[in-house]
Amino acid sequence: MDLELRHLRIVRAVAEAGSVTKAASHLGLAQPALTAQLKRIERVLGGALFDRDHNGARPTPLGELVLSRAMVLLPAARELQEEAVRFANASGAVPRYRLGATNGPILGGLVDRLATALPSTPVSTHTSWSAKELTTMVMMGRIDFALIGTCGESSPPMEGPVIWLTVGMDPVFVLLGEDHALAGRKEVTLAELSGERWAVTPGDSCFGDCFATACARAGFTPQTIYETDVATCMHLAKVGRAAVLCQATFQPAPGVTMVPLAGAPLRWRQLLGWHPEGPCARAATSIVEHAKAAHADAVRQSACYTAWLTENPRFGTSP
Repeated sequence: MDLELRHLRIVRAVAEAGSVTKAASHLGLAQPALTAQLKRIERVLGGALFDRDHNGARPTPLGELVLSRAMVLLPAARELQEEAVRFANASGAVPRYRLGATNGPILGGLVDRLATALPSTPVSTHTSWSAKELTTMVMMGRIDFALIGTCGESSPPMEGPVIWLTVGMDPVFVLLGEDHALAGRKEVTLAELSGERWAVTPGDSCFGDCFATACARAGFTPQTIYETDVATCMHLAKVGRAAVLCQATFQPAPGVTMVPLAGAPLRWRQLLGWHPEGPCARAATSIVEHAKAAHADAVRQSACYTAWLTENPRFGTSP
């Protein structure tokens, strides 16, 4: 086996995580598989790279040598790939926009607006639950713009020189079945929902931690949290099996009612990101305006959110 860049990434991940188990979780691998891979890498390099015990994994002198070289080689290889992709994309004769997005209210409206304003310009889309994945795709030149969300004022993924601009700030509301005792309320407190099971769509932000903190402030620890797709969330709300946390722009399915959370204890910031040296960076100002217009349209389509905004004007589409 020859040493490859992916092997150096594994070594770096173990060193940064401080344990093989944590590194496996970060890399999305099973711990036994990562352990076996690490052993193969060590055989190629001629010795142990980490001293491993119940306290974690610490680099050996050989491991320190390999890590020092990896910290030079990995960024250099990534920079080369990014520059090559950007050069190839910028050399194309036909302008195009490649959009990536997590679950949110803007992508559909943005595609529609671009298709209307620029009918001869191809627009493609890529969706992911992972804001980190989309950030990496912007860095690698695989998409031109990323639409993601962050919890409250938390920072977006800080990987590389991606420019992020806030499109809007939305509160998080709750979806309840129409037969729920609190479904007709103007708003509910988190404390009133302390006995509920919860459902939410997946992602890699800090939203889970923010929710747990908000619940603690309300005096309870949340029960079961189902992390699943939108259709399953809607079903669980409709049949009374869960309260569903959602962005205020969301359009509920039949049989489900949206109710604001008093005091807006949870917020979701809509962001648009792009690479300053990307092939479409010059169009960023226009894309930002189209994205804000798409967000404003989504807000107007939610009667519940629109009514709530009259008393909470600091939320909504960014000026």
